[in-house]
Amino acid sequence: MKQIAGDISLMQLSEDDIQGLITLSAGVGWDYEQEEVLTVLKSGTVLGHKTMAGKLVSCAALISYDKSLAWLGLVITDPGFRGKGLAKKVVQGCLELAADETSILLIATEEGRPLYLKMGFSEVDTIHKYLCRDYNQPSVSEKAKVSVIKGFSTDYFNSLIEFDKPAFGDGRTVFLKNRIAQAKQCLLAFDSEGKLIGYGLSIQGPVNLIIGPIAADDPETASLLLDRLANGHQGQLRIDLPSGQDDFMEMIENRGFTLSASPPVMVLHAEAMPARNGRLFALAAQAFG
Repeated sequence: MKQIAGDISLMQLSEDDIQGLITLSAGVGWDYEQEEVLTVLKSGTVLGHKTMAGKLVSCAALISYDKSLAWLGLVITDPGFRGKGLAKKVVQGCLELAADETSILLIATEEGRPLYLKMGFSEVDTIHKYLCRDYNQPSVSEKAKVSVIKGFSTDYFNSLIEFDKPAFGDGRTVFLKNRIAQAKQCLLAFDSEGKLIGYGLSIQGPVNLIIGPIAADDPETASLLLDRLANGHQGQLRIDLPSGQDDFMEMIENRGFTLSASPPVMVLHAEAMPARNGRLFALAAQAFG
């Protein structure tokens, strides 16, 4: 615990703080619920400021991946406690947790962008947040190279991790283990020779069914996974696309998705996005990349 000013202290948060994190996120209009917060806590380190009375008034999370990347997310300050420098202090605390030579990525809100620029982050990319209320399931799906789509089993976990690694730019072993456990569905696509050529997850949130991550050999395989993950869902869908997937973007727009926002991706300790093989079609979430 680090005393910051007056009656506010910075500390590492735990599962005992889940309700406080949900309340704090709701105060800024973010739809976090228990399972999502638990995945953040299990996958990374969460810091926050508390008052002497125990009220959580800021937070930030650092998700460290297997080798060279970390993702900063869940950066929130209680609106009633802004202007005290809490956001900068909690973010700085997270940055100090990262190993040397680690590139730290984040997706910036409009409010957070000036702070991140001051702290040395630079804009390197854009993501595209899409929402859909009425999913138009195509009468004839793109066949691609897919021979069969199966539900996840642990026998395929290592294959999934190895498939995801060059798509994302680093291994995400701990996070994907936790995310798969949380998922409503995790589907795997195989070609006629039994080779894994794609995977996709869906996560049921309080407002949206979140589709992602999706990694696949090609846009057609990604769209088949999307169709299966979205099939029969009553309610709003959300998917966040990385840049550069124009064909897939057209496919999802034809299915009823509309662009909601295009926030910037920012990085510290690097000049550009990590090297990727072009096979990442949907992010897990803005807090995870």
